[in-house]
Amino acid sequence: MNIIDKPEVQKKNFSSLEEKLGLKFKNINFLIQAFVHRSFLNEHHDFPLGNNERLEFLGDAVVELVVTEYLFNEFGNPEGELTNWRAALVNAKLLSGIAYELGLEPYLFMSRGEEKDAGTKARDIIMANAFESLTGAIYLDGGYEASKKFISQCVLTKLPYILENGLYMDAKSRLQEAAQELIGFTPNYKVLSEEGPDHAKIFKVGVYFDNELIAVGEGSSKQEAQTEAAEMGLKIKNWKSTSKHIIKRKEGDPI
Repeated sequence: MNIIDKPEVQKKNFSSLEEKLGLKFKNINFLIQAFVHRSFLNEHHDFPLGNNERLEFLGDAVVELVVTEYLFNEFGNPEGELTNWRAALVNAKLLSGIAYELGLEPYLFMSRGEEKDAGTKARDIIMANAFESLTGAIYLDGGYEASKKFISQCVLTKLPYILENGLYMDAKSRLQEAAQELIGFTPNYKVLSEEGPDHAKIFKVGVYFDNELIAVGEGSSKQEAQTEAAEMGLKIKNWKSTSKHIIKRKEGDPI
């Protein structure tokens, strides 16, 4: 039986995904395998394709190369700044968000247990990996230019928002920069409570300006709770990054 005729594959309707993405695969197996999570194969030993991890490995490198090439060609900023911008464009949080926007989740092949974990951090990681494996599949099927076009449309279009909101810095750095610039305070963090057993603690942390509580965050570590508190503080204050020095390259500029 041709893999596209298998009931579990037909149910996914990959032609609808091709139409949605504006792609037509010469080898549909590449596209299908991009969505095979390893847990699915534990329950379907006769499935003729492997999991998507090797495609993810390839796609990760392709995404990073396309983003790096674009930043290098378009901007004259120092290496350290370009590195931060690239990190903001290729991190799992952004890529998982793009994967959700593209509607990739229904096409995943997962175990029954994994299917129940929708809306979790574990699912977000699977989605980010699926975006990278899809990129790897596009690269194998259509070459560098096809994958470059895909990444340009999906990833590079996020750069203006990232720069405008200072998302190339972590939330704590962004809050500290804005607070020092705008009101002359350096944020400080205090643990408000710890709950749960040692192996599954939940920390609640408050971020303060002087003695004023600005926002509260929760997490499975103090660092995670501080980061969430900082993100909440930025939202409450409606603060964006205050330092943005973008150097656009012009024709004839030195490397």
